[in-house]
Amino acid sequence: MKRSELPHFLGASALRKTTIAFAILALLFTSACGKSTPPPPLPQVVDVITVTQKDVPIYREWVGSLDGDVNATIRPQVTGYLIKQNYREGDAVKKGQTLFEIDPRTFQATVDQAKAARSQQQANYATAAANLARVKPLAEKNALSRKDLDDATGSELQARALLDQAIAALDTAKLNLGFTRIVSPIDGIAGLAKAQIGDLLSPGSPTELTTVSTVNPIKVYINISEREYLKFLETAGTRGKPENIPLALILLDGSTYPKTGKFSLFNRQVDPTTGTFKVGALFPNPDSRLRPGQFAKIRATFAVHKDALLVPQRAVTDIQGKYLIAVVGEGNKVEIRPVKPGERIGSDWIISEGLKHGETIVVEGTQKVRPGAIVNPKPYAPEATPGASPGANTDAKPAQPADKG
Repeated sequence: MKRSELPHFLGASALRKTTIAFAILALLFTSACGKSTPPPPLPQVVDVITVTQKDVPIYREWVGSLDGDVNATIRPQVTGYLIKQNYREGDAVKKGQTLFEIDPRTFQATVDQAKAARSQQQANYATAAANLARVKPLAEKNALSRKDLDDATGSELQARALLDQAIAALDTAKLNLGFTRIVSPIDGIAGLAKAQIGDLLSPGSPTELTTVSTVNPIKVYINISEREYLKFLETAGTRGKPENIPLALILLDGSTYPKTGKFSLFNRQVDPTTGTFKVGALFPNPDSRLRPGQFAKIRATFAVHKDALLVPQRAVTDIQGKYLIAVVGEGNKVEIRPVKPGERIGSDWIISEGLKHGETIVVEGTQKVRPGAIVNPKPYAPEATPGASPGANTDAKPAQPADKG
């Protein structure tokens, strides 16, 4: 290339580069202008309920263990071999019914021997008494010395004491013979036998023969904390006495026992190992459906809250001691509102301030919404408890009365 053509060549190259750059910019500008604006996000789907007013029973619940009202431990009172069991384990027995029998032959022989000893002492006493009857008038006439009278009196008294001793020995022998028949001291349900036929029984045996429990009424023991005890006294005062507070029994399958119970005892002190009071309640049990050893919940209804606003606890958010509820207003716009909760009723909460009847609140999805956000509400449907039998009250909630309004 000639030196005279070089400037012309450099100018053409620069022009070509500039043209290409403008083309690229135009292409990018055209591409950017061709893109559509992304659509706004869809409203968040949340589960909601409408707040209603209800008459709600205020109750407290405790887990308790069932026990017999009276539990009689059956033990042998004499030593001997067990020869018979006269009851079927788990059956109802009557007071005085024979449960076990110990071989009575040795004890019968002792009774016969004691009878013979008593007869001998009766004869000795009769002789001593007759001798005293002869000596006494002679001594009064000074026909016998005073010593003879004293000897006769002493012999009569000694014979009388020996006779009393023989009678007591016979009574003891008869009592031991009676102990060979081991009877139930109460009406109740007899438990499993812990001895077998042929076992040598003794009063010093560490294991009882069985236990008989009175189960009508049946007793339920619960443990309440000191705080609960003070609250209990405060709320129970409105009913006069603790015995006037109606009690319900919630069984292990979630069903409610049809009979109503009442408090029957309060322990005199706090258990130092647990810091709780032991409290007992009695429930009628005419068909022996309830048995010692079962577990159940006791529900004590202290009052009825009129026109209460009841919401699920999961709808309430606790942030550093402040309780908040997401309220869905006009246009499905969310308002985060502070509220004041009251009593907890099962899985629900009474709201005493901050809500009104008929308002809609978020139950599921509260953590996903913000103040002023638009949401897509749908009715809240609680999930059924897996494995619950039809009709079973699995969460032990109070009966829900009809809505007011």
